[in-house]
Parts: sequence; C-alpha cells; structure tokens
Amino acid sequence: MSQKTNTISFTKAEKKRLETLERRYRKAARTQFEARVAYYHRITGGHYTSITIRDQKSRWGSCSSSGTLSFNYRLIFAPPIILDYVVVHELCHLTHMNHSKDFWNMVAAVMPDYKVHKQWLREHGQELTLEAHLTRIGIPLTL
Repeated sequence: MSQKTNTISFTKAEKKRLETLERRYRKAARTQFEARVAYYHRITGGHYTSITIRDQKSRWGSCSSSGTLSFNYRLIFAPPIILDYVVVHELCHLTHMNHSKDFWNMVAAVMPDYKVHKQWLREHGQELTLEAHLTRIGIPLTL
C-alpha cells in the first residue's frame, strides 16, 4: 500500500483491507478522470496519448511532452470541482507546455474561478488520503 499512517500499527488483515480499498478507489479515480478528461478535452483541444493514475506525493497531475496525462488518484477524495480543476490544468498543458500568461488565460477561459480551486488544493491537499477519507465517512481503520 502506498500510504502510511505513522500513528497506527495495522495488522496484516487491516493492511490487506486498506490495500483492497485503495485499489477500488484507484479504479474509481480512473473512471472519473477518463470521464472528466473526455468532457473538458472537447473544450480545450490538443492531443493526448494516454491517461495514467498514480499516487504522487508532491503532484496532483502532470502532462508529458508526448501527451501522457497523469493524475493523482487521491483527488478522488476531493470535491469534484477540484478534480475538474486539475483535469483542466493538465489539458491546457497540451497547448501550452508551461505556466505562461497564455497558459493561465486558457485555464481561466475554461474555468474562470480556477484560483479558488487552486487555493483549496494548497490548503486541503494534505487531507486527501485514504485514511482521512475513511475516517471522515465513518469507516474505522482498524478492525
């Protein structure tokens, strides 16, 4: 499992349960990202080659020069508009492979309030973990 909780020692069964849940959330994230990329791609244009889902520690998404869009599965725990913001951000990189004024103008054209979502991610991104999500919805981490 990719996430570690420093304050809890999990039994083998608990680790396996969390790993299973993480796989399910990753699958759900893939489905959600594919749907949102398809929706926003009609607006942004550009050409992408594939979508990958990862558990990156310091990035929410990336766009390679070859057109691979990568997204952090933990965005599935964020409000849907936050996931949409990251999708729009990465799709705009298909046209502008930088963070120039033209890039940000394109993001703003698709999502005028993107700065609010960007700020939310800065302030709450560390809360987007499987363990925090399960706790938030009332599912115990330990058996």
